[in-house]
Amino acid sequence: MTNLMLFASLGFFEGMGRVMDMHGTMMVVNESTSPKEADTRAIMSDWQAVGQDIAAAIDNYAEGHKKA
Repeated sequence: MTNLMLFASLGFFEGMGRVMDMHGTMMVVNESTSPKEADTRAIMSDWQAVGQDIAAAIDNYAEGHKKA
């Protein structure tokens, strides 16, 4: 599972605009109002990913152990 929370999701035209952005003025990536908020959001995202991984593992286990 890949967590892309910290990366901007770009559309085609926005991506093309960034190619021409020589000074990096378009670079805005999920800004937070404080370091504490950024940490809180990152930790929350990490635990969501852990929960998704556990759910996927449970599903995989259940698929492999179905009774015929």
